[in-house]
Amino acid sequence: MMGGIFRNRDFRHFWMADAISQVGTRVGGIAISLLAVITLHASTFEVSVLRTLQTLAYLLIGLQAGAWCDRMRNRPVMMVADVGRAIALGSIPLAAAFGVLTIWQVYAAVFVAGVLTVFFDVAHQSFLPRLVPKADLIEGNAKLKFSTSAAALAGPGLGGLLVQWLTAPVAVLVDAVSYLWSAAWLRTVRTVEVLSPERRDSTLREQIREGLHLVLRHPVLRAIAFNNMVSAFFSSAYIAISTLFLVRVIGLSAGIVGLLGSLGLIGALLGAMLARRLSAKVGAARLLVSVAVVQGLAYLLFPLTGPGWQLAWYVVGGILTSTCVIIVIVVQVSFQQTLCPDHLLGRMNATMNFLYWGAAPLGSLLAGVLASGVGLRPMLWVTAGGMLLAAVPLLASPLRTMVELPTGEPDPAEPTNQ
Repeated sequence: MMGGIFRNRDFRHFWMADAISQVGTRVGGIAISLLAVITLHASTFEVSVLRTLQTLAYLLIGLQAGAWCDRMRNRPVMMVADVGRAIALGSIPLAAAFGVLTIWQVYAAVFVAGVLTVFFDVAHQSFLPRLVPKADLIEGNAKLKFSTSAAALAGPGLGGLLVQWLTAPVAVLVDAVSYLWSAAWLRTVRTVEVLSPERRDSTLREQIREGLHLVLRHPVLRAIAFNNMVSAFFSSAYIAISTLFLVRVIGLSAGIVGLLGSLGLIGALLGAMLARRLSAKVGAARLLVSVAVVQGLAYLLFPLTGPGWQLAWYVVGGILTSTCVIIVIVVQVSFQQTLCPDHLLGRMNATMNFLYWGAAPLGSLLAGVLASGVGLRPMLWVTAGGMLLAAVPLLASPLRTMVELPTGEPDPAEPTNQ
């Protein structure tokens, strides 16, 4: 574990900040959904609104956050966001302890946490290139996604069990504490960030436009952005109704719902372990396109889920989709970080996040509206078809004839904190 990029002290601390926080986030994600469904008896539409509010901030302030983050050092932004999220989500178990928790407070808490997450994610993605050389970005992103995958594997099962044994508010408290853990580790990172020299007389609108132009005018970045946008729309629609489907259609308990999520996400670990090897073996561009197609096909397994042995469809679908999504993210993010000039990292990441997460609340709302009319299982078929469509922008781009992704400028000076 201490070989390779882990010899970089600051990367180790950055990774530690991320690792436990990821577990807490996964615990909190399943806990808040189960809190709404089981404790607050939320309707299908109310659950979809909850999912919408978790990601709505990307649509509202996503582009502005990128320009602001390019003007600031990333580490303090992440630390403030972590503490703020701990306070926002910590209000849920506090209200529950006094017996005054309502769906409206949950809505407010997840929205505030979502706003802070916008800033954290932009800063997080922009910080790694300042810690490690560009040649190590694929390894660094793979290591971070491995911990994300491990959290995705352990988190839902742990969250479901905590809800079943200790109640949903306690599980949400675990998520809040994990953000404090992250802030404490980030505080120990020593790398001094140097803000890139840039015109300070440019307006916020002009700076946002620079990020948009970089993404939308580059044929590969544009294809990746539209693939992300369509994927986010339909995957968010799936996430918004999947817990309801398993609880109300299949009749599963909170513990089993969490366990199934964990079993399916074994693939995320596989994806994190295989991303670098497969990229080197078959070529990053070829890998990106082929895996995006397989991911869409795997979503067709979810609507086949039923009681008994038919739960296997859900597990197999989860393994395949989670393997694919991690491989896609590692390749995409590493390419974006390599290509983008340092002074535009925040805006480039914000533009990508805006297109991805901006589509997410729309997908969640669509799922709530349509599922209320046509039913949960038919809506799963709709999401599966949409995930297949997500591969079209990649297939229609120069990526279909490429083996490797293009690279950016030569790597700047190596970081000194090793």
